[in-house]
Amino acid sequence: MQSELVVVANRLPVDRVTMSDGTSGWRKSPGGLVSALEPVLRRQDGVWVGWPGGTESGLEPFEDDGLHLVPVSLSAQEVEEFYEGFANATLWPLYHDVVAKPEFHREWWDSYQSINRRFAQRCAEVAAEGGTVWVQDYQLQLVPAMLRELRPDLRIGFYLHIPFPPSELFQQLPWRRQILEGLLGADLVGFQTPAAAQNFVRLVRQRVGHRTQRSQVHLPDGRTVHAAAYPISIDYAGFEELARSESVNQRAKEIRQMLGDPAKIFLGVDRLDYTKGIYARLRAYGELVREGEIDVEDSVFIQVAVPSREQVEQYRLLRDEIDRLVGRLNGDLGQIGRPAIAYLHSSYPREEMAAMYRAADVMVVTPYRDGMNLVAKEYVACRFEDDGALVLSEFAGAAEELRQAWLVNPYDLNGMKSAFLEAFRASPKERSRRMRAMRRQVSRNDVAAWAARFLTDLADVGAGRGHDLNGA
Repeated sequence: MQSELVVVANRLPVDRVTMSDGTSGWRKSPGGLVSALEPVLRRQDGVWVGWPGGTESGLEPFEDDGLHLVPVSLSAQEVEEFYEGFANATLWPLYHDVVAKPEFHREWWDSYQSINRRFAQRCAEVAAEGGTVWVQDYQLQLVPAMLRELRPDLRIGFYLHIPFPPSELFQQLPWRRQILEGLLGADLVGFQTPAAAQNFVRLVRQRVGHRTQRSQVHLPDGRTVHAAAYPISIDYAGFEELARSESVNQRAKEIRQMLGDPAKIFLGVDRLDYTKGIYARLRAYGELVREGEIDVEDSVFIQVAVPSREQVEQYRLLRDEIDRLVGRLNGDLGQIGRPAIAYLHSSYPREEMAAMYRAADVMVVTPYRDGMNLVAKEYVACRFEDDGALVLSEFAGAAEELRQAWLVNPYDLNGMKSAFLEAFRASPKERSRRMRAMRRQVSRNDVAAWAARFLTDLADVGAGRGHDLNGA
């Protein structure tokens, strides 16, 4: 089957699960990208190309709940070298301000190239003549150029969900030129922030030597590549509806009761990743309790740390560090039935997360670097009574939109403590004023608007109706 619209991402939008009768099946993955693109795919009878997870080989294209899915298989060695290696131990730390030191291995790069080629070939097979292919994220940055070589008739878009680093960092990458040339295979390259788009255009000018003009790159073959910011968002209406439901509000009350009905609940929700700043925020909170500014009698910090990449050594070390810190803080500062930190190393369904957002008085989102951070927007969507406070790192993409949050530098422990206290002590009127403004911003710019805007601009650019998109 050939389709007018192909979405290609590292993962398929479904996970392999074992059914109650013991047979194997598929379950739709949670996440904003799936909910954003699913209606578009259904409308255009599109297909999604991606890795199904695991090392199964020989999987044929299949349909799940009306979605046409095209699997790309990886061997165990390819998972290790392409996914765990180049994608997550080279690109991920490099693109996140080298919070951890990136590793550069030639065999990982070889695997990255071969897997990107496999994805490109699969897209070339399933895209209709003159169709549109939308490539997602850092694992597949070579796909646009490879696909253009195979299918020059296609309209190709690329979107990077994580930060794109400044030239001083990107230039460490031994294969910097190849990555830039891979991205230049697209007609439109989308980023979370204008600064990231500017970084890309500047690097192309410096390292590849193409002529650039604001958000445009002019190639020798006459093509023009556009780079622009498209801040990703959430299903705002879906989260608000969930937050208003009786079951979620009842569960929020239960959570507060289980914690001893504290006057204030702080909440952090993150993947267990070294970029998220979990250790620093818990340390800051612990110091406030130790100094008597916050009392465990009337406050608690819930930290949800969703397991992530546990086979990678750096992630195992991080988990051990946080385990030790939580144990020490609770041992030193907690009381019977009144922990300083309620630490949950697990993942939860959307309904439970909505209940936690409803229960929490202060949401703490303090990554060292984040492309966007949708947790901040989910919290805002769930505060339909215009209450609650958001403490947000200025290094998250969301900070550009949610200016009314208490913005912090996560490297500044004293500054973070001050922001915690300000949010903790703010008047209901102050919290309401800030939350109303943030809710307006997120409601007007939801995930459907994000997808529609990107695809509309891609159609315009691909049809030669290009213009300077947004001042990159």
